[in-house]
Amino acid sequence: MTNRAAYETVLPYVREWVSYKVWQLRVPGVQVAIGYQDQELFSEAWGYADVEAGRRLTTEDLFRIASHSKTFTATVLLQLAERGALRLDDTVGTHVHALVDGGSPIADATVRELMEMGAGVLRDGRDGDHWSLAHPFPDEQQLLALVLDDGQKVPAGSSFNYSNLGYSLLGLVIEAVTGQSYGDAVRSAVIEPLGLRNTGPDWDASRADEFVVGYSGLHTARTRQRFPHVDTRAMAAATGFHGTASDLVRYFSAHVLGQGTLLGDHAKRLAQRKAWSASDEDPSARGYGAGFIADRIDGREVRGHSGGFPGHITQSVFDPASSLVVSVLTSAAGGPASMLATGIVRLLDAAADEHAPGSTIPADFDAASVTGRYANPWGVTDIARVGDRLLAFDPAAPDPLESPTRLQVVDGATLRMTHGNRFGSIDEDVTISRAPDGSIRSIRGSGGMTELPWSIPVETPEVAAGMA
Repeated sequence: MTNRAAYETVLPYVREWVSYKVWQLRVPGVQVAIGYQDQELFSEAWGYADVEAGRRLTTEDLFRIASHSKTFTATVLLQLAERGALRLDDTVGTHVHALVDGGSPIADATVRELMEMGAGVLRDGRDGDHWSLAHPFPDEQQLLALVLDDGQKVPAGSSFNYSNLGYSLLGLVIEAVTGQSYGDAVRSAVIEPLGLRNTGPDWDASRADEFVVGYSGLHTARTRQRFPHVDTRAMAAATGFHGTASDLVRYFSAHVLGQGTLLGDHAKRLAQRKAWSASDEDPSARGYGAGFIADRIDGREVRGHSGGFPGHITQSVFDPASSLVVSVLTSAAGGPASMLATGIVRLLDAAADEHAPGSTIPADFDAASVTGRYANPWGVTDIARVGDRLLAFDPAAPDPLESPTRLQVVDGATLRMTHGNRFGSIDEDVTISRAPDGSIRSIRGSGGMTELPWSIPVETPEVAAGMA
């Protein structure tokens, strides 16, 4: 079975698992898109773009994708370097003269050091309350004032320090080199060539009705409150972008080695190699390249970026070798974007694992005749096809593959639990009771207990999204 064919076996369960997590965690809205070999395999939306208005979320609605912006900024800089318009080892002061005039040591940091978060720049300045919407995001003069106010906390090249101010300065570098506004430069260099019609560098008031409302988290209250959209002004290069999961799959597919025309493979490797670890104690931990987060999911090297904006938490990952891309956008503070993206990658990998334990599904057996969601007072069980095997999961767990049970087909009414956590009922049978029309009436499995078919209950938008 090819990887694509294996992935397609588990996409129906990806849909069911994400749907359950959206309901379980009361997330107002979620978009997911999956790509492989420069093709979109999956695009889906759950929940609401505007809970109070009852407007259902679609795959075309616009999220604030926040720090994904840094990958666009890095892409433009790498394009300029490929053309010889700048050198990555240029000092920042070469292009942003205000840093030289103000006597900032950041003027002597290189463009590459800013891209790799190694220039020692303060993360968000002495006053970062624009993130709480206490006041507007800084304009150019305010940005420079934040940087010139003792804006370098450690010497350039000494350590990794994630910095939104640093990437905002890179937006000024792009403006100086191109003679365009940051927005115009990134549109002409990236957005228009890829046809990303639902992507832009900041809040677009002309498309206000297409934007997803962002909501507060449940960490300080039992109900969510809505946040307004704001312009990020001089910080657009660090956090201003909006987009959709589908557009991000198309965009990151162009960063896969050997794919797309945005950058040559040499520039992609420069951007995606791990320059720093984010952990002082563990050099193997996730880290940062030049605009791209470098991470691992199990044994798979992935790149991409996360994003956090008031009311929006987002995550995109891609494998630069295999071309797999997953993007997850959520519309709440504390939204489970990273958890969902990681779980989806693990499900896809499990589907493509030809050496996984457990029995393969017999060729003459219809797996769809047993798959589904079942529940009793003790919990919920999902039976799903994953590649050429049947597995049982607990969808309430953060990771669907945390403790799966592998099932062997005995006959049309019996599945045997062959591999899994032996605190459970391994080596026992799941028996299936059917109605006269062939539909499943119940299953009896773990602990010998009956479970009934179960589906997510219909609720008002406010209840479903944790608004009431």
